[in-house]
Amino acid sequence: MKRIHLFEFEDFAWFPNWIRICLTRLMVVMHHILGTNQNLAGLIRKALQASSRPAIIDLCSGSGGAMIEVTRILKTDQELRNLTLTLTDLYPNKELAAKVNQESGDQISYITTPIDATNVPTDLIGVRTMICSFHHMTPAMGRSILQNAVVSKQPICIYEISDNSFPILLWWIALPLNFIMTFFITPFVRPLTWQQLIFTYLIPIIPFFFAWDGAVSNARTYTMNDLDILLEGLETENYKWEKGIIAGKAKSSYLLGIPVES
Repeated sequence: MKRIHLFEFEDFAWFPNWIRICLTRLMVVMHHILGTNQNLAGLIRKALQASSRPAIIDLCSGSGGAMIEVTRILKTDQELRNLTLTLTDLYPNKELAAKVNQESGDQISYITTPIDATNVPTDLIGVRTMICSFHHMTPAMGRSILQNAVVSKQPICIYEISDNSFPILLWWIALPLNFIMTFFITPFVRPLTWQQLIFTYLIPIIPFFFAWDGAVSNARTYTMNDLDILLEGLETENYKWEKGIIAGKAKSSYLLGIPVES
């Protein structure tokens, strides 16, 4: 594989959760800037056609991400007005979960118990999504996630906005670019907290972590060839895979797993 499993600060249990939340909010802004929400809506709409329920099970949700907004986009379709979104994580964000569960009604919820993406409970039925999180998984874990979707006969949509198409020596160009970009996109963060402002502009630790994790994400992202290796033996008559690159303001990649009725 071209992919290299380097570390990201967000992966460590000791990493302060408030910084993790600040980084996630920056990623939400990036999704808006790059227009990925519409791309995601199109992919998930396709996956929902193979789902027995109008439901999305978001894996590795962490501190939120794009799926709440994507779900709102999808629900403007009359046929998907009853669409539900369930956020999950191995280490749930209890603060966000309380807010979502209190304010979003019964159509958007956040499960507060740990959910392992490699072994999703059978009662969680719907399109599984992993948005900008699959690159955190080792090849063994990644294959287990895909295999669990196949065994459970559930659709899955994996989407990445990090890009591993560059030559290895160019991966690190993203470091200074990401650092500088943080100062320009922070004003668009919502909610914009005092921590986000102080630790961006006065003590720039958030730009440092955003720059490092962003650059390393490129190195960890599975290329199309890497995905072929993970998928060996997982395509059957009853389960098909589709992968590709979406061009736009930034190159993004996706992998769709679709159960097929026999």
